[in-house]
Amino acid sequence: MAKELSFQEIKGSIQLKKFMPVYLFQGEESYYIDQLTDLLIESVLDESERDFNQTIVYGLETDAATIINACRRYPMMSERQLVVVKEAQGLKNIDDLVHYVKNPLSSTVLVINYKYGKLDGRKKLSGEIAKVGIVFESKKIYENRVPDFIISYLREKQIGIDIPTAQILTDYLGNDLSKITNELDKLSIALPANQKRISADLIEKNIGISKDFNNYELQKAVAYRDILKANRIAKYFEQNPKNNPLILSLNVLFSFFTNLMICQFEKDQSKAHLMQVLGFKWDLQITDYMEAIRNYKPVKTMKNIALIREYDAKGKGVGSNSTSVSQGKLLIELLYKIMH
Repeated sequence: MAKELSFQEIKGSIQLKKFMPVYLFQGEESYYIDQLTDLLIESVLDESERDFNQTIVYGLETDAATIINACRRYPMMSERQLVVVKEAQGLKNIDDLVHYVKNPLSSTVLVINYKYGKLDGRKKLSGEIAKVGIVFESKKIYENRVPDFIISYLREKQIGIDIPTAQILTDYLGNDLSKITNELDKLSIALPANQKRISADLIEKNIGISKDFNNYELQKAVAYRDILKANRIAKYFEQNPKNNPLILSLNVLFSFFTNLMICQFEKDQSKAHLMQVLGFKWDLQITDYMEAIRNYKPVKTMKNIALIREYDAKGKGVGSNSTSVSQGKLLIELLYKIMH
């Protein structure tokens, strides 16, 4: 029977040492795939048992027959053995694993780590795995969920961070969880011994994102139609293009105005309802939208979305004279048109 379990449910069962004979971890988000794979490597065998009972192979360097032979071996001086196939998307004849999966050994734990995509659901392998083990799809999370992820990740390390600071990191790093956790780990190490909270100052010092001139503050300036503040931020970006590429600002602005359009066409424009519609958890996340509803008419919002698309093309070199204008100047020009 298929086990459609969440990441936390699978993690919990592994920690309780309730192992299944086959695991298939697949999907676009590599972070959760690696987390579960690493947890099984840590949990299935004691360190003293690993020399003879643990096999880790990579898809491009092996074949299905070799994996099946490894799975059919019996453990030595251990209750079970572990076989891990990393980067299984590189295994050419992966469907042949079905010959083992149909009748797996109870003493073998097989882990198939398949990144950046999914097995073809029409073929037998994923269906057979679902009958005897666990199939987990690791999906990319939406950027509006990333601040929650950052807060939860740091909370497990007993480190705090506020929503605006988490949003600054989100705007800069996007929704690549592996990249985000790598930066969070660096920030955790950089924390002074007497501090347990990541601040905007710490981020500016260690990552280079200004606490005053960033895309979070740019969005707020646009929402409030604060032309002076928006221009100051844009000029700072122009002077520091390496840490403030145009594409990041355009992504933030595009997301903001597409969400704003959703808000504007909702009959119920109460804060609670709009938070539910946009999937926001914190009051602070909706504040800019409540202000922007007062400052932008729906027609203007639609025009702004079209403008952002136009300047995205210009930033990529499409259109006359676009290559002679710096990306910083393009942002300044775009912001003028958005707010006037």
